[in-house]
Amino acid sequence: MRSRHKQRGMGWFGMLFMFGLIAIAATLAIRCTPLYLNQMKIAKAIHNVANNRDLTGADNGQIYTSLSRYWDIDLIDYLGFRDVKINRTDRGRVLSYKYEARAPLFSNVSIVIEFQDSVPMVGGG
Repeated sequence: MRSRHKQRGMGWFGMLFMFGLIAIAATLAIRCTPLYLNQMKIAKAIHNVANNRDLTGADNGQIYTSLSRYWDIDLIDYLGFRDVKINRTDRGRVLSYKYEARAPLFSNVSIVIEFQDSVPMVGGG
């Protein structure tokens, strides 16, 4: 049986290393959170427009007008409503987007996250 006298806890270098890892993880979380919150607003706006039955037979201008209302209300950044593509497929119209969001991490190092999605319109558009 070992005596309690020889048992030790974490040393200074171990604690410094752990605090460094925690600081890096916290910095990443703080910098990435606004990017993901913005992405959630974009996804919600596009899904709401795609599921709007009033826009089933609408032209592209009416769809962009509806998107612009969501962009104005929710203060969406990183992607303009005109950057959302309206594509025709054999099953109807699809709203799709693809963009990169950047956030500075420290000095000249940045985080780049790429987002993309395609949402079919209700009733085929």
